[in-house]
Amino acid sequence: MDYKKNIPIVVFDNQCYLCIKFAKIINFFAKGKFSIIGHYSKTGEAIRKEILDDSALDMFWFIDEKNAYGGRAALIPLLKSMITSKNKQRGHVINEEDCGEECKNPKAVFLRSTSLLSNSKTIKIH
Repeated sequence: MDYKKNIPIVVFDNQCYLCIKFAKIINFFAKGKFSIIGHYSKTGEAIRKEILDDSALDMFWFIDEKNAYGGRAALIPLLKSMITSKNKQRGHVINEEDCGEECKNPKAVFLRSTSLLSNSKTIKIH
């Protein structure tokens, strides 16, 4: 898969209500300049196999030309790229249909919120 033409990329859990809302917020503030890809989409699965490791599903990821940043480690590079990116708008539609009622309950929201703060990882891209 040629993911490099889609950089910068945000990979998120598209089966999690809070994660979908988070991806929509990122897309709004980035003005559509990032590729927003769900973990469980075909493209997301290909990226997980090619770039990420076993911890990929534990957090969201921000992927640029040199690194893949996961969770807490992704926040600063993501914000920096929002400000400095000169990419053209890509017009992504983030679909909420993958998220059932079980991902909207308070326990699921709490667990996902804490995972953002507790998980952090950086992977160098070759």
